[in-house]
Amino acid sequence: MMNILLRVLLIISAFHFVFSEIKNIRILDDSRSMILFERFGFTEAGRVHISVKDVYWKTKHRKVEYNPSSMGFFLARDESFIRIMNESQFTESFCVLSSRYVQLILKFDNLTANSTNSGSITINDPDEYSLVFGNCQPEFEVSMFVHTEMYNLKYGVKDFLPAGQTHLPRLYFMFFLIYACFFGLWIFTCIKQRPTVDKIHLIMGALLLVKTLKMICASEDKVYVSKTGTPHGWDVAFYIFGFFKGIMLFTVIVLIGTGWSFLKPYLQEREKNVLMTVIPLQVLENIAYVVIAETGPATKDWLTWNQMFLLIDVICCCAVFFPIIWSIRSLREASKTDGKAARNLQKLTLFKQFYIFVVGYLYFTRVVVSSIGALLDYRYEWITSVLAETASLIFYIFIFYNFQPIEKNPYLVIDDEEESAASQILQEDDSFEL
Repeated sequence: MMNILLRVLLIISAFHFVFSEIKNIRILDDSRSMILFERFGFTEAGRVHISVKDVYWKTKHRKVEYNPSSMGFFLARDESFIRIMNESQFTESFCVLSSRYVQLILKFDNLTANSTNSGSITINDPDEYSLVFGNCQPEFEVSMFVHTEMYNLKYGVKDFLPAGQTHLPRLYFMFFLIYACFFGLWIFTCIKQRPTVDKIHLIMGALLLVKTLKMICASEDKVYVSKTGTPHGWDVAFYIFGFFKGIMLFTVIVLIGTGWSFLKPYLQEREKNVLMTVIPLQVLENIAYVVIAETGPATKDWLTWNQMFLLIDVICCCAVFFPIIWSIRSLREASKTDGKAARNLQKLTLFKQFYIFVVGYLYFTRVVVSSIGALLDYRYEWITSVLAETASLIFYIFIFYNFQPIEKNPYLVIDDEEESAASQILQEDDSFEL
């Protein structure tokens, strides 16, 4: 049982999540041998403080005697879990609290039922540590209220952001300024090209607006967490704008992928079904994200919510590809019958580029960034945010530039020679087949 739990902790440690603010967590009737509370990157002046109250335990085994030294809190590095696993295999009656690879913070030795106790520790060896509750008597179910504070001291002042996130407030504010300018430029373009503005351009403008607001909320959230340990409501605003951004981004991808407003002023039934599938899934994904971010891994169902979030995200990413593929195939078929090969070739090229960008963007932000984050030192965790936000900005620029409201370009006036050449290309080139 201990080995299974250690393996689960190893898997969880692969995820780059940090719940850095001051946390108040209630545990109810929990018999897990190990409960992961937080992960935090410490500098040379790191501190951990834990306060436990309203503690009581119960068991269904009448003959089992409770040992207070079998429960407590400790810190461990990621690589320590492998050593603890090996240690457990060669030690009789092994208890993780007695392992030489953990830093013990608090044991329940002097704790009576419904009493309060606290413990603190100073980090002498800077690294990323996991705060874990160990229960070496899993036949006992434990309930308690836990208050945790993890922070670094910077010039004598508490900084509740982990070492790898100290650059995020300035980083997010910089992206806020970029998106604010981007939004202003989009408004100017829409006003200048008012006769060609369609509904899709208004939706794209709304997407830019909520993305801009999300960035400023992310910046303020990190600022307040850094100074006080709590986000002071900025996390709520961040979740709200993040919720609308997620829904609108996938909606814009689906609408552009179907050619709505660009190729045709309507949606077919199958395209409506895709849209009606993606939007509810995005709602569920955002709910799962909030649960993951706010409850933390100490919650029993946290890993289930994490898996649900990943599954829904994969489904949404796959679903948005279908409308783009349908549009490319429709354009390819139309090129054989409507006598507008050159114009269709130009549209096919644009939609193929859009398809490649969507695939590249989703793959990079979902897979590559996570893989890079797993390899980075904890002090450079902020680089994953730089990569993800830079990829998003490039993707937005591509979409908004190629599908901006402009009058018909002069090069769309096609002569017979160009038409014949384009027709020949479409017949010979199979690169548009998906």
